[in-house]
Amino acid sequence: MADPSTFRDSTQIVLPASALEGIREDVEAEFVVTIFEPEDSEVVRIIGSPVVIKEVSEFLTRHGISLP
Repeated sequence: MADPSTFRDSTQIVLPASALEGIREDVEAEFVVTIFEPEDSEVVRIIGSPVVIKEVSEFLTRHGISLP
C-alpha cells in the first residue's frame, strides 16, 4: 500500500504565508484550489487535485516562488 504522504504531497503545496503576497487573488481566480491559512501558523496550504497542484506549482515558479 502507498504511503499517505505521497498522496498528500501531490495534492497540496505548503508555503510561508508571505510567499503569496500580491498573487493570492490570482491563484484563487485562476485555479480551483482551497487556500488554507491557520490563524496560529505562518504557513499556507494550497489544496487541490494533483493536476491542478502541478499547474499551480508551475504558476508559482513563473512568478519567482521556489517550492520546497
